[in-house]
Amino acid sequence: MDLHYVSDGPEDGPVVVLSGSLGSDVRMWQPQVTPLVDAGYRVVRHDHRGHGGSPVPPEPYELDDLGRDATRLLDTLGVARVHWVGLSLGGMLGMWLATHRPERIASLTACCTSAKLGPPEMWADRARTVRERGTGAIAEAVVRRWFTPAWFEANPERARYYEQMVAATPAEGYAGCCGAIERMDLLDALAGIAAPTLVIAGAEDPATPPEHGERIAAGVQNGRFEVVDGAAHLGNAERPEAFTSLLLAHLKGVS
Repeated sequence: MDLHYVSDGPEDGPVVVLSGSLGSDVRMWQPQVTPLVDAGYRVVRHDHRGHGGSPVPPEPYELDDLGRDATRLLDTLGVARVHWVGLSLGGMLGMWLATHRPERIASLTACCTSAKLGPPEMWADRARTVRERGTGAIAEAVVRRWFTPAWFEANPERARYYEQMVAATPAEGYAGCCGAIERMDLLDALAGIAAPTLVIAGAEDPATPPEHGERIAAGVQNGRFEVVDGAAHLGNAERPEAFTSLLLAHLKGVS
C-alpha cells in the first residue's frame, strides 16, 4: 500500500530512508533530519501501515506485508538504491529488505532492534490490550521503556509529547504490527545480508538489549557494532548527537 512519507533535502542527493519504531510516526526522526540534509542527503521519513498518516488495513500484518509496503515506497520515490536507517521495527524492516530486496539497499543501519524478539506471548498480550483499551492505555509504559529513567524525569514535557505520539497510533495498526513482530524470525536470514551494516545499540535499552544488536552485527557479512552510553530504546532521540555522528560516519564510509 501507499505509505505516508515526508521528504527533505536535495532531490538529487543520495536517499536515506528513516524508518521508525512501533508506535511512532515520522516525528521521531526529527533530530536527524537537519544534520543529514546539511550533509547533502535527501532524507525520507515514512509511517508504517497502521501508523501516523499511513492507511490502517485490517489485521493480521506480517513482516512480509511491511516489506512489500516499503518496496512500493522505494518505487514511488523512483530510486533504485537507498541507505536504510531503521530503529526497532524499522530495523527489522531494513533487515527484511536487505534479505529480500538486496539490490535496493546500498547500506543498512539497524538501531535498537532485534532479529527475533520474544517472548511471543508478550506481543500477543500487548496487542490484546490495545484492541480492548486503545493505545492510550499503554502509552506511558511504552515511553518509559523508550528512554532512561533519568531522561524521563528530567524531560516531563517531552515525555508527554512521545506519550501522545503513541496514544495517537490507531489501535488496529499498533496491534497488527505487534503481530508482525511476534511472528518475526530473521536469525537465519542474517548470513545472507551483504549490505554494509552498522548496528547501534543503547547501553540501557530494556526492549532490545545490546546483545540483540551484537548478534545481528556478528551474523551479517559486513557488520559493525556500536553501543551508545546513556541511551535506552529511542536512542536517536535521547542521544541524538552520538547516534547521528555514528550514522554519518557509516554513510560516508559506504560512499
